Amino acid sequence: MANARVARTVARLCGTYHNITYYAPEMAAFKDVGVPRYWHAYFGYRSAPMGRVPAPVVIACFYNFSPARVRSAIPSIWEHVTPHEAMAIRDVSVSRALDRVFGDGVASKDLVTAARLVRAGIEGCDVVGRPLFAAHSDLPWPDHPHMQLHHACTLWREHRGDGHNIALAAAGVDGIQCHVLLAGTGVTNARVIEKLRGWSAAEWDEARLRLVSRGLLDERGLCTDQGHDCRAAIEAHTDRLAAEPLRRLGDERARQLIDALDPIVSHLIETGAVAATWPPKSVTP
Repeated sequence: MANARVARTVARLCGTYHNITYYAPEMAAFKDVGVPRYWHAYFGYRSAPMGRVPAPVVIACFYNFSPARVRSAIPSIWEHVTPHEAMAIRDVSVSRALDRVFGDGVASKDLVTAARLVRAGIEGCDVVGRPLFAAHSDLPWPDHPHMQLHHACTLWREHRGDGHNIALAAAGVDGIQCHVLLAGTGVTNARVIEKLRGWSAAEWDEARLRLVSRGLLDERGLCTDQGHDCRAAIEAHTDRLAAEPLRRLGDERARQLIDALDPIVSHLIETGAVAATWPPKSVTP
């Protein structure tokens, strides 16, 4: 199997399993500690492994969110919950969601195998230059297979995500420009991304003009050939930066991982527990 295809397949599977965090209704438990707003809870539990860092650190690590959206949640969320408490609420909520979706299957052979293989690839990977991955990698491993897999998939997702941020920055594509380029391919639209990531229409238009001036978008906001080439180069750079976990696994165990994790992720999608694709056509949070 081609390395890039394998890398993206494993990343998609791990990322989709991890995404139960963002879709589970059980995450409404944050309302009980005075954090009713979806994005406030999100910035809290996802940044919590780093501790009470100031908003600029979260802005830097999350990269493609509007700084204003981050500042609306950080540091005010810590008036209601500590980072340790935020992680505990997240883990209990995710565990309950996975129990609900899989029932007795939370200890299935495929799930146990997938947890073992994802952990074998990601545990001990180099943390240099990867702040979110580094913070999450210092967390203790859960006891139960479904949560071991969730932690391992979260590590895989943050490892690749940190690398993707490096690739974007190296290409001179900032946090909003990456979304405008994506919209330029026709897979989403400005209104969806603005709501998801907190950017304003004015900020979107300014980023579009900058990309037009670089020849990456045409006047209609659609990707030019140069824009498509730029996006392809960023993804290829991301693949190279994400190569360590797959090197550690090797080809045979990577195949075993895909075979074990694919039916698990398919069940999550088929039951509606997570979305099949990102970005969605519309967004409600």
